[in-house]
Amino acid sequence: MPSKRPGLGCRSNCYKACKVIEEPANRNELSEEPSRTLEESEGETFFDGVPLEKIANEVGTPTYIYSAKSFKKQFRELEKAFKGVDSKIFYSVKANSNVNIISLFNQLGSGFDIVSGGELHRVIAAGADPKATIFSGVGKSVSEIDLALKAGIDCFNIESAPELDRIIERSRVFGKKPDISVRINPDIDALTHPYISTGLKENKFGVDRASALKLFKSAQDSKYVELVGIDAHIGSQMGSEKPLIDSLLRLLQYAKEIEAQGIQLKHLNIGGGFGVPYKGEKIFPLRKFATAAEKIMNGTGKQLRIEPGRYLTANAGLLLTRLEYLKKDNNGKHFAIADAAMNDLIRPALYNAWHQIWPVNPQAESVTEDWDIVGPICESADFLAKNRNLSISEGGLLAVLSAGAYGMSLASNYNSRNRAAEVLIENGTARLIRRRETIEDQLALEIIQE
Repeated sequence: MPSKRPGLGCRSNCYKACKVIEEPANRNELSEEPSRTLEESEGETFFDGVPLEKIANEVGTPTYIYSAKSFKKQFRELEKAFKGVDSKIFYSVKANSNVNIISLFNQLGSGFDIVSGGELHRVIAAGADPKATIFSGVGKSVSEIDLALKAGIDCFNIESAPELDRIIERSRVFGKKPDISVRINPDIDALTHPYISTGLKENKFGVDRASALKLFKSAQDSKYVELVGIDAHIGSQMGSEKPLIDSLLRLLQYAKEIEAQGIQLKHLNIGGGFGVPYKGEKIFPLRKFATAAEKIMNGTGKQLRIEPGRYLTANAGLLLTRLEYLKKDNNGKHFAIADAAMNDLIRPALYNAWHQIWPVNPQAESVTEDWDIVGPICESADFLAKNRNLSISEGGLLAVLSAGAYGMSLASNYNSRNRAAEVLIENGTARLIRRRETIEDQLALEIIQE
């Protein structure tokens, strides 16, 4: 078993891992650093107590590996932070939608935030109660609305007037009266990557203040929907609490204006977006935000709803990949070609996202250079990392850290590549929670003319 403190059997090659592990566990904010989930001892690299090479040998690569212990710790810390205010956590399924992970959060008492009918099916398949599910998203189809009405979800988050009209019509057909909340676009800069900023007026999400007042009036006048809340989501990967506090204050201001019209609201939904460290970024000051939210919300008589995804899952997972070739050219470039590619983890290509790369069980023949870690796909954007000073060898394993959120859920079959396997480690045991896809799986959906 891995040693967890320096001086207890660790060798020199585990200094870096042991150094991070020995940091106090009661830091002000506990969204753990990626390297804190790894340990090295006796020449082996462990993830949550299980040797990564053992998983690679048994399951193959590329494979996503998750720590149940890390999922649970993040959820409990989030729950603890907001214990002073009437609040409810709704796990954002899009971050990682494996049914086993949904089931884990369901056992912890989480509700769920979904953005498609497929995600609702996953919530149901995981054994969770649809009545603890919020349906967000700008493009809900008739079939998705019908599915949600039949399941009896907690609430629809409405994002446009035509969507409200459609939900009213389908509710009339089914004889239902679902709860709805209107998503406001507060025009607040989340100070994050433009592709994950969702609360500015140029973004497609939510409605402006004037439109919202009309929507609230239309909803209030309908006998087929029950208006219960107001919500906003301004972006992801925020490192400061200020944009979220500004958004919450604006939501409360709008709620007061709406209630002045005789409409009573039950909740304010602030969304998610709490940032996590990928490359030493400032950890989101969760307790600072929670304290501010408590002061704002107490006395309002309203529930605070939050929809975290990345915060709960990102640093609880990694992508394990094996190196096929080491390639050097005459211009001084060094490429490490892995069996994982942009179809497995598109974040670097899509956002230029940074993921820590950890060589697993480095060998004596490893070569130390500045490497670009790339995949086999025929795109120049097919990279996992660039210019990383690493000691690696052909056939060696790499762990791509912070891959628990928006990794597998964004995976594709580009270049007809099979999607990776998924493994969950719980109580010291690794178990397969999604088998590796096969080419037969891909071809099974295609109609071949005889």
